[in-house]
Amino acid sequence: MMWAGNAVVGRLMVGSLPPVAMNALRWLLVALMLMPLSMRIWQDMAAIRARWAYLAAIGVLGVGTYNAMQYLALQTSTPLNVTLIGASVPVWMMLVGAVAYGQRLHGRQFAGALLSILGVVLVIAQGQWSVLREVQLVPGDLLMLLASLAWALYSWMLARPPASMLGQARPDWDWAAFLQVQVLFGVIWAGVCAAVEAFLAGGQQPAIWPSNGSTWAAMVFIAVGPSILAYRCWGLGVQAVGPTMASFFGNLTAIFAALWSALFLGQHPRWYHPVALLLITAGIVVSSAGQPGVKNGVGRDEA
Repeated sequence: MMWAGNAVVGRLMVGSLPPVAMNALRWLLVALMLMPLSMRIWQDMAAIRARWAYLAAIGVLGVGTYNAMQYLALQTSTPLNVTLIGASVPVWMMLVGAVAYGQRLHGRQFAGALLSILGVVLVIAQGQWSVLREVQLVPGDLLMLLASLAWALYSWMLARPPASMLGQARPDWDWAAFLQVQVLFGVIWAGVCAAVEAFLAGGQQPAIWPSNGSTWAAMVFIAVGPSILAYRCWGLGVQAVGPTMASFFGNLTAIFAALWSALFLGQHPRWYHPVALLLITAGIVVSSAGQPGVKNGVGRDEA
């Protein structure tokens, strides 16, 4: 629900802030908000130095790269294309799991992915399949494809951390401290990318700082909802059921986007929204049916 709100606000913000700079500002605000909750990380800098490669990787992928690419994609691509390509995340999750982590693929996962993607396609096609014939690929589509791959890699790295982040070897960090470490590495990368963006634009871009109250309100929402709350929930979900299963729920974003649009843009749900919800829910049920042995909410294949 929060990520759907991020997509709606991100589209409304096109032209108000440079996309990469907006991503950097978003995570800078998150870092400031998390500061009071994550003071313990400054008491053990040795733990960060010993694990910097892993922490930097997940920070760059999940914080500094995915969201920047999504905002960039919206500059040249249409919401139709971006949402459609974003629906490929479950497929990327399965491929990354199989290639990089030896995750066995099951027929029910492919069937669930197909059902979920059909539901998303139904929403973005607005119940008229002829709309899909009008899709034309643009540079933003490739960026969203790369963003989906980055998110799949990030999610699997959360689910399968190195030995230094498991059991007794894991630093005594709570969720806020762990997210803060990711954000700090991500902000560094996002800041460098924002500087490159400004250099390439040569001054031909919007101001990199919000100029009015509504823009600031949008940035605060993005920092609190789609960032802190959503990332916390995603981390818990990945730990509980694994990244592949969790990714199917990501396709509900299209349904929540329709609800957000009804609330803020006056675009009310149509007949195909409940049908799409049924398809997406069916995909989740099919993909999880018969999942091999579950222990503490995690299948053996995901443990």
